[in-house]
Amino acid sequence: MEKTAVFKGKFLPYLLLVPQLVITLVFFYWPASQAVWQSFLREDAFGLNSEFIGLENYQALLAQPEYYKSMVTTLVFSSLVAALSLSIALLFATQADKNLKAAPTFKVMMIWPYAVAPAVAGVLWLFIFHPSLGTMARPLRLMGFNWNPMLNGNHAMALVVMAAVWKQIAYNFLFFLAGLQAIPRSVLEAGAIDGAGPYRRFWTITFPLLSPTTFFLLVVNVVYVFFDTFGIIDAVTGGGPAGATTTMVYKVYADGRLGGDLGGSAAQSVILMVIVIALTAIQFRYVERKVQY
Repeated sequence: MEKTAVFKGKFLPYLLLVPQLVITLVFFYWPASQAVWQSFLREDAFGLNSEFIGLENYQALLAQPEYYKSMVTTLVFSSLVAALSLSIALLFATQADKNLKAAPTFKVMMIWPYAVAPAVAGVLWLFIFHPSLGTMARPLRLMGFNWNPMLNGNHAMALVVMAAVWKQIAYNFLFFLAGLQAIPRSVLEAGAIDGAGPYRRFWTITFPLLSPTTFFLLVVNVVYVFFDTFGIIDAVTGGGPAGATTTMVYKVYADGRLGGDLGGSAAQSVILMVIVIALTAIQFRYVERKVQY
């Protein structure tokens, strides 16, 4: 029989929850409520004087073509980063799960990028692909490719996507590898005995059993792309050129911190929070149906 934890005091379980509840209230619910309230105000650049204006910040925001452009940019950026980071990490995890002599070294090297801060990751990729100083810029020019992410919006988007994917692959790799190692070998051996090849075994046995891990990583990657890639974009392109890499989270910073529009920036953060919550809810409502636990 399985042992169950029995608390001596009636209030001990609730007492153990207090630290987590305090952290959640202080660092999530309180800032979120402040942002919602601030979105209804008109404030000066220093936040010293404020005036209640209702929904005017939202009306002004939804009348800006630049805001809809940032939505499209965020959609393209998030789709590319999530799809590439998940697929590449799954490929690397399946190779690391094989009985190879160098598998331990390969696993350690794959985990290293996770320890790099987003801004540092952006600077590393900028040094590699800088049009004047980058080690890869000259070979690209010799091949006839006029690489310049400082002036070309498509090149800038490709650069920030590569940096964001590289940063996230390590995280996805860890969970995919753990999921692969949890699959019973007997199940795969039974498929091989039945005549299924490696490709068919992966799609009919391995990948369905990885669906809980894949679903979890899908949710985490959406949150990562919408929020945690700010440091990469700020370090690499600063939202440029001409707003080509200005995502929704970067526009919140640009309008609030750089533009001094605190009320409009708060309204953007509220809309962004609602979008992320809606996407997460949709994933749990429709995508989780295909997850096999």
